Amino acid sequence: MPWYAWLILIVAIGSIVGGLLMLRESAQKLPLSDEQLKRVHERNAAADAQDERDR
Repeated sequence: MPWYAWLILIVAIGSIVGGLLMLRESAQKLPLSDEQLKRVHERNAAADAQDERDR
């Protein structure tokens, strides 16, 4: 493989990894109230039960 192909490959991989690291760094937790968190857990449990029934 010629040198410029390696260079393009390294730049592409570097930009992907850099983008993922920036995304992880800028991620913030959602401030949910106890009631909202309870509803999320209930919906997840219902979705899991539906998935089990569909198998």
